[in-house]
Amino acid sequence: MTRADVILWGRRIGAALWDDSRDIGAFEYVPEFTRSGIEPAPLAMPLRPGVFEFPDLPRAAFKGLPGLLADSLPDKFGHLLINRWLAEQGRAPGSFNPVERLCYTGRRGMGALEFEPSTRAGPTSEGGTVDISGLVELADHIVKDRLELKGRLAGDDDQLVLEDILRVGTSAGGARAKAVLAWKPATGEFRSGQLDAQAGFEPWLLKFDGVSENADKEIADPLGYGRLEYACHLLAREAGITMSDCRLHEEGGRAHFMTRRFDRTKTGGKLHMQTLAAMRHFDFNQPRAYSYEQAIETIRMLGLGHQTREEMVRRALLNIVIRNQDDHVKNIAFLMDRAGQWSLAPAYDVVYAYNPSGDWTSQHQMSLSGKTDGFELDDLLRFGRFGDIKPARLKAMLDDILAAARNWPRHVAAAEVPERLARTAHSFFRMDWN
Repeated sequence: MTRADVILWGRRIGAALWDDSRDIGAFEYVPEFTRSGIEPAPLAMPLRPGVFEFPDLPRAAFKGLPGLLADSLPDKFGHLLINRWLAEQGRAPGSFNPVERLCYTGRRGMGALEFEPSTRAGPTSEGGTVDISGLVELADHIVKDRLELKGRLAGDDDQLVLEDILRVGTSAGGARAKAVLAWKPATGEFRSGQLDAQAGFEPWLLKFDGVSENADKEIADPLGYGRLEYACHLLAREAGITMSDCRLHEEGGRAHFMTRRFDRTKTGGKLHMQTLAAMRHFDFNQPRAYSYEQAIETIRMLGLGHQTREEMVRRALLNIVIRNQDDHVKNIAFLMDRAGQWSLAPAYDVVYAYNPSGDWTSQHQMSLSGKTDGFELDDLLRFGRFGDIKPARLKAMLDDILAAARNWPRHVAAAEVPERLARTAHSFFRMDWN
């Protein structure tokens, strides 16, 4: 049996357990927290005494854990890094159970949950600057699975780069290679994002550009994908979508997409975060199994108001217009503050994603009005009515999005998107809604 304490804002709220004999994880709130009125998992695990376990949840998505805990596990790239670290320790990946992986995450996860005892892994120090170009090169090796770390690092410099990427690359969610960093706008300096807030530094996520075979499902990112995502961000902002600040970091002929972390306050405090997948125990590996109507339903279940429903409707319309068809249930998230108040997190992973011959992004991951392709205006209006949006208001929202999409040449020029990539994306935008 492996046990970890689960900490929220310095307070022990419960324990995570892994039962090796049954190959299943469980969670139990501590008695005093059940009387707190703070609901970190209000829909799947509302406050009550007793043990929560969910043996029927899909193993690939939840790793045997409740959604509250599974959301804190590293995703594809983070697991690759942990497995390389395990090889350094002489351990097989299968010997490191999911609760141990939570302990590896320790205080470094997305959101506000922390896990103790934390596993000391990789670097002996959290300080010092981070070299982005070195991280990209090592990430490229790891994603292509061609580097056996043990005995293959050329010297002290390579070992330091490995320590850097273990420190900044294992806690970020998502399939694509990325890093959790602190960035100082005044100097352009990067440090580990796992450090406590330092004067002049801000918390950011950086997605590596130029990493071969860097992919989520079947879509491999071409060089310049970061520029494409930045252009889509500019379009989304113009269309009225709520997003965190984003920018590009350019080095070595690459442009890495950066987004300011929305799970951190301006003073460096942590906000609790749950994806829609974790909140509702939805399996993000099941394309077209869930709907935008269920996202609206979740907003209602959390007691959020009309403005939040309107924001969700606007995001759905944008995804349909620009063919962001990688719109799965991990790409919607909710935040909770220290008072226990939930809100819809800013939009993220807003980017053209369409592979007409693929199993995943040939259609949308989430349905709208029962469809994942071939949408008509009546489908959008029906969805709007589900979200209590009047037809005239929905048409105005759609007009805002189409106007921003017609400004695509300006957005791609600002982001310096390669011409062929920009032209291909725009050719598939859904612009005709007569």
